[in-house]
Amino acid sequence: MAKQIPVRQCVGCREMKQKNELVRVIRTPEQEICLDTTGKKNGRGAYICPNVDCFNKAVKTKGISRALKMEIPEKIYAKISEELM
Repeated sequence: MAKQIPVRQCVGCREMKQKNELVRVIRTPEQEICLDTTGKKNGRGAYICPNVDCFNKAVKTKGISRALKMEIPEKIYAKISEELM
């Protein structure tokens, strides 16, 4: 039987893609927001395509803050944007 590949929805473009094609942004139990490059860190996650357009769309529509159930300061968006590029 073939192993199933997990699928997640990008919070920017809202497209369903394979989990390994997306980047995970997490809110840790300590209320920090950071990129999870391993996909294994503890915390609430939001998935986003690794490109600028999807990130900008997610910021504009507040997709990331909605998915993480937390208001996100502008400086954190800037930091995530830097790490994505």
